Amino acid sequence: MSSGTVRVLVLADTDSYVKWGAALADHFPRAWDVELVLARSTAMPSSAQLADALAGTSQPGRDLPVVGLQDLRRRLETDTPDVLVLAARGWTVQAAVSVVENVPTRPVIVTGLPGVGVPVLPYGLGFRRAADVFVVHSHREVREFGHAAEQLDLPNHFALARLPYLDRPSRRGSISRGGGDREGPLVFASQALVPATHAERVHLVEQLAAVARAGPHREVVVKVRARAGETQTHHEQFPFEAIVESLPHRPPNLVVRSGPMHEYLAEASGFVTVSSTALLEAVAAGVPALALDDFGVGVSQINLALRGSGLLGSGASLRAGRFGSPRPEWCADNYFHEPADDTWLTQVHALVRRRRTEGLPAYAELSGSWRNGFREVLYRHFAFADGSSTPDDRSPVAAMAERQVALGALWLNQRRSRLLRSVLASARGAAAREFAAQNARTAPGQDEALSAKSVAPEPQDAPSRLAPSKEPVADKEPMSAQEACLRVS
Repeated sequence: MSSGTVRVLVLADTDSYVKWGAALADHFPRAWDVELVLARSTAMPSSAQLADALAGTSQPGRDLPVVGLQDLRRRLETDTPDVLVLAARGWTVQAAVSVVENVPTRPVIVTGLPGVGVPVLPYGLGFRRAADVFVVHSHREVREFGHAAEQLDLPNHFALARLPYLDRPSRRGSISRGGGDREGPLVFASQALVPATHAERVHLVEQLAAVARAGPHREVVVKVRARAGETQTHHEQFPFEAIVESLPHRPPNLVVRSGPMHEYLAEASGFVTVSSTALLEAVAAGVPALALDDFGVGVSQINLALRGSGLLGSGASLRAGRFGSPRPEWCADNYFHEPADDTWLTQVHALVRRRRTEGLPAYAELSGSWRNGFREVLYRHFAFADGSSTPDDRSPVAAMAERQVALGALWLNQRRSRLLRSVLASARGAAAREFAAQNARTAPGQDEALSAKSVAPEPQDAPSRLAPSKEPVADKEPMSAQEACLRVS
């Protein structure tokens, strides 16, 4: 590579993407000049969320520079970074790419998802079509994302990386394992999207309350990403905090808390979720873990990747204190591969070298139809919240007209979503879920157990449909999750 410091600009927009982007940035060579900035977005994290997301990285407690879309354009023109990491929601990625001049001296574009990427949804790929390196986090994801890109006629630029925050050192020496008067807490990682219905969420909270009543000596912590008034990557229609607070006869040891997940895991005696990526953090930290399958295993529950993991179990298992044991063969294919298998940084190195010598090829763009032009206007306004989403060369009248059209479209989209929720919840995203299920069935290397029936999108019904677990769990002391998965990594 030619002389000169490699400059990296990381743009993040929500709490989960800040966490992922900052942790990924820590894996660049120390000699590289890395700057992390925050998009002035429609889902900007609060100061507390930002501090939580940066905890455990090389930038704890920092106030990040906040940029609008035109600020980003000016930084790209004046600072000329070699690498642009877009750690952001899909439409923020699309909007950011719109200010990257598509010339050979442009920066290498790196993007990815901040956690489990299976099932593969088509719009997640479409928004990120311009990426030179699309970071995924398991061998299975490499196969499924590549297969999906082939079906959608999109570039296959996927590169493998361990989830960057799985390699943090464990601090679990202080956990009480029955020798003291008080155990470490049971931690439940909440999610914005699953379970989907209010009834399912109430049912889940009641399960946690039952565990809390049965063990008053131990806290049951509902760990949330956003408190009232805060935003997060996905909109949470029925916040767990409100459901817990409204629970009749709520046990005093059932509490709602926020903060860095790794700090809770350092003291936890057990961990439970439906399909949060925090499950992988628990496994890496050696915390006994359980992924509830009471709501089904499918695309809608975002837990297809957990089939065959040994971590799925029912609410009955939770109440009995039976946690799963991760299977080494599952770990090797899902998120706990050998670090030597990673390819992303090697690809970034090669592309930086190419940029500095012969130049980069043009990135993939949306076709120039009027519909795609209209979509790009909407993406810019959905992603950036300060009015800076209008190009500098527009007249004030044109800029105002564009903003009014975008705001009107956003208003209509929000009401369309509410109407669909009120009429038929399962209708939302049906085509995308069908694609994801089909992709999971047909991707190379998938287990024969992933039959058409087993991965079909699950309807989002009330808890009366709850099914017993089909995933075996340990009856007594499970093998340490850390031992099982780190054995193959």
